[in-house]
Amino acid sequence: MSLQEPPVTVSDLQELLKKKDEIEAQIKAYYEVLQDQRGVGMNEPLVDAEGYPRADVDIYQVRTARHNIICLQNDHKALMQQVEQGLHQLHAREKEKRDRDEAEARAEAQGQALPQPFAQVNAVSPGSPASFSGLQAGDEIAEFGSVNSQNFQSLQNIAVVVQHSEDKPLRVTVIRRGEKIHLGLTPKRWSGKGLLGCNIVPLQR
Repeated sequence: MSLQEPPVTVSDLQELLKKKDEIEAQIKAYYEVLQDQRGVGMNEPLVDAEGYPRADVDIYQVRTARHNIICLQNDHKALMQQVEQGLHQLHAREKEKRDRDEAEARAEAQGQALPQPFAQVNAVSPGSPASFSGLQAGDEIAEFGSVNSQNFQSLQNIAVVVQHSEDKPLRVTVIRRGEKIHLGLTPKRWSGKGLLGCNIVPLQR
């Protein structure tokens, strides 16, 4: 079983950056040692034209400084990779958290925005007032004129509203595929039966 590495924290990154500063300070110090040795850098030859070790520099000190600089530069490179990976991890975690928070906020806002439906349209006749209003089979009714989930008792409530609203526009709110939609429905006589031309059934909750 492979053990997962613990997630990188901000303080881990601060620690890595502190080490990076320390390594950079050490590299700088060793470069200063080289500068003191008549300005020899990393690549100047340590022998004279005849192949003898140069007498004007401390060869042991230069070699040690060069060796340490190479080791420290490798450490620095490895450390920078760790810092980069750590930053990626932190950013990914931050983004994940942000996305999760946004999704939760959206779900919460939607939950608050959707009123409780109490009935459902299970058929709409073509050419009827219901059809002209945009009502569709499958729509869940959350508000029908003055009737809502709070005061709805039976379909008789809707029938009374319809009878009293002949030729007057009614505000109807439906939930369709998780969205709240407002429609204007005017009950009126048409070639078919009733004043609406749709079939409404109570929702079993």
